[in-house]
Amino acid sequence: MTTPIILASGSTIRAQLLRNAGVSFEVKAPRVDEDAIKQSLLAEAAPPRDIADALAEMKARKIADKVPDAMVIGCDQVLAFDGGILSKPRDQSDAAEQLRAMRGERHMLLSAAVIYHEGKPIWRHVGQVRLRMRNVSDTYLNDYITRNWDDIRHSVGAYQLEAEGVRLFHSIEGDYFNVLGMPLLELLAFLTLRGVIDG
Repeated sequence: MTTPIILASGSTIRAQLLRNAGVSFEVKAPRVDEDAIKQSLLAEAAPPRDIADALAEMKARKIADKVPDAMVIGCDQVLAFDGGILSKPRDQSDAAEQLRAMRGERHMLLSAAVIYHEGKPIWRHVGQVRLRMRNVSDTYLNDYITRNWDDIRHSVGAYQLEAEGVRLFHSIEGDYFNVLGMPLLELLAFLTLRGVIDG
């Protein structure tokens, strides 16, 4: 009997990545208070990597509690910058503030994935990407936000590298799938090794 795979995420990009890779799965978006978890971990001075991992695990566990026989994949992404973390922008002025702060500087994206099966975590991985933003003008930043707001308001750091956001960057070091929010190669390798998907 094949083990069902569930993606515990409301992200259309993560679902598309798995679909493009030929993986059969269901989507069940968990109801998790990410901000409360994040604030609690920040209060304990948890590093960004641990925050991304904890959020991914929380999402996987929430769905796995209801469907223990499935392989449940929880994912989360955190943007580490200047000793802290940035979240999805609250509004357009918050997006402008985030992008202006990162202009000409380096930041890191941490993409975590945790798989739950039979009530416990059986695999986890946090992929890292280092990005350096160009020193773009205020005019371009403001126009960029206005043009792309409907898409970037759901993105940490207020940009999407797979769209016009790529024009904001000078250099990117790391796996592109981690930029999109999922350590896809490592995830597929694990599922193949376990015989959950063919390979």
